[in-house]
Order: sequence, then C-alpha cells, then structure tokens
Amino acid sequence: MQAAARTPLGVSPVDLLWIGLYVVGGAALLVVLASTLFYLYLRYRYIDNVVRIFEEKPLFIIPRGQPTPDAEEVRLPAFDGLNLCGCYWRTTAPQRKGVILFGLEFGSNRWSAAPYCEFLRQAGFDIFTFEPRCQGDSDRLPGYEPLQWVTAFEVRDFESALNYLRGRPDADPRGVGLFGLSKGGGAGLLAAARAPYVRCFVTDGIFATHTTMVPYMRKWIAIYNKRLRVQRLLPTFVYSLIARDAVRRIQRKRHCHFPHLERLIARLAPRPLLMIHGGGDTYIKPEMARDLFDRARAPKEFWLVEGAKHNQAFHLATDEYQRRVLTFFLTHLADEAGAAPATGEVAPADGRSQRVSPSVSSTN
Repeated sequence: MQAAARTPLGVSPVDLLWIGLYVVGGAALLVVLASTLFYLYLRYRYIDNVVRIFEEKPLFIIPRGQPTPDAEEVRLPAFDGLNLCGCYWRTTAPQRKGVILFGLEFGSNRWSAAPYCEFLRQAGFDIFTFEPRCQGDSDRLPGYEPLQWVTAFEVRDFESALNYLRGRPDADPRGVGLFGLSKGGGAGLLAAARAPYVRCFVTDGIFATHTTMVPYMRKWIAIYNKRLRVQRLLPTFVYSLIARDAVRRIQRKRHCHFPHLERLIARLAPRPLLMIHGGGDTYIKPEMARDLFDRARAPKEFWLVEGAKHNQAFHLATDEYQRRVLTFFLTHLADEAGAAPATGEVAPADGRSQRVSPSVSSTN
C-alpha cells in the first residue's frame, strides 16, 4: 500500500488544505467581528449627532407670494379629514392644452407658485397648487412638525390633490403633469410613482433622504472624529447602516415615516422626466442630484444650471428655464395625438381604488 504524499513539514496536502481553510476562516471571522464592533462603536458614538443635525432646518429665504384675483380658491380634503388649501389658475390662452400640478418648496405658500407658472398659463396650461398639512393656511396635524425632508404625510397629501384634480368637472381625462420644487418635487414624484394619472414630470432641486444623508455624514462625523485616516477607510455601507438607524430613531420620535425616493424613482418610467438642478447648490450638491437621477430610467433628461444656488435656477437662467420647461410640457402633456387609452389606479383619500385614465408613454 502506497504511503500518502507528505509536505516538507510532514503534513499531507489534504491536512494542509484544511489548516489553510481554518486560518482563512478564522481571519474572516475576526474581520467581521472587528467590523461589527467598530460599527457598533460608531453608532453609539455618533448617532445622536446625526439625529440632531438631521432635524436642523436649513437657513434660507422662503418665498411668499401674494393672492391673485384670477385664482380659484380651493379647500380639498386630505386622506385623514384635514383640509388643505390650494388655488387653481385657468390658462389665459384661448384653448387649454393640459393641467399641471405644482409642488411647492418647503415652507412657501400657494401664491409663490405664480411666478414659476405664469408662462405656462399663457401657453395654454391650467395650474393647480396646494399647501400640504402644517404649511400655509392648510390645517395642522397635532403633534406633527414638518421638516425639509419628505414624509409619508406629504406624499398622501399629494395623492389627495391628484384625486381632487381627477374629480373636478373640468378634469383632463388624459391626466396631468407634475412641476415641483425641492421637497414639493420629491413628494410629488413619490405620489406619482403609484399614480399613472401623472403623465410627465419636471423637478427642480429635488433630493432623497438616503442619498443626501450618507455623503453629508462623512462631513458630520469628521467634525467629531479626529481620526481622519480611519474615517476615510470606512466603506459607504457603514455610513448607510448608521443613517438607516438614525432615520428609524427619528421616525419613532416624530411619529412619521420618511419614504425612499431612491427605491421608487425607477417606477416613473416610461413616463418622461426632466430634472433641473443648480450647479452651485450648497445644500443638495450636484453629485447627490446625479446619484438620484442615475437611478431613474429613460426617458429622462438632466439639466445642470451652472452657478445656480438651491431653487435659484429659474431666477438665474429665466429665459432658458422657461423655454426648456415649456417645450417639455408641450411635447409630453399637450400632444393629443399621443394620448392613447389605457387603465390604471390611484389610491384616493377615502382608501377605495378608482379607475383613472391612462398615462402617456413618451420617449426622448
């Protein structure tokens, strides 16, 4: 009987293989254990700071408009019985080409939509906007204080606004377009992801919770952690885990839910999206907007307005801004030849599903 081969150390190759596997497995276990302990340390050390900074409101000028005599004042019911205030501007053109729902930025009133939309009214579009709960003249929800981050409350309020538009005697059976700024744009997209009644989307300065938090957390933690070399070695998923833990804690504290636009933005397709962002935005950096845009599916277009601060692209490049937005809505909302019938559902405020007219699929 032939003896088994031996290594110079007198150990068989099979035994050597098993020893190697044990060494590698042990090393991997130590890495996982060390990573877990380090994550738990970071979570314990910094999560309170992350929560505190998340809840801080940014310092910026909130636009306030003045009432216009040609607007139809509207009070519409939200899903939970609160009343939301809005206004409806009819087009000043001889013939209506479509209806656009305008999403307000955080803290502004319904009249602030007028400067952004007057050129659209002149071109043939009706405009409707509303103030979400706890904003402007809309009812307040006891115990809820909105932040600049989108919560499920604002999304449900947008669903109520869509149901209102669908129920108007002069409703457009083909559907509506969405034009939204910052928080209003993000909340509108989240509602539209489940509402094919919204046919196309223009947003300016939108952001999502997770893809905004994680890049900022590297800066937040750097304020409190002087071990910069260690911090640079941390993989993104570690920050992601801490961010999710922080959001869950804030949700319990504030009794609300922060939906993930990152997960739903792909559902907008094949409806077209025009995403505008300021190249000089110091709140939502252009790379954050790009990250979110990359998650959307075609047809889509990204326009970066060089030098524009947050929500200032319209004021910095007014003529080009109006040209691009108008061309988009004329192409994707006013094209009656492309309005083919289909079916879909929107969840209304009373909780019962209703049939809606189809969305229009367009390609760039």
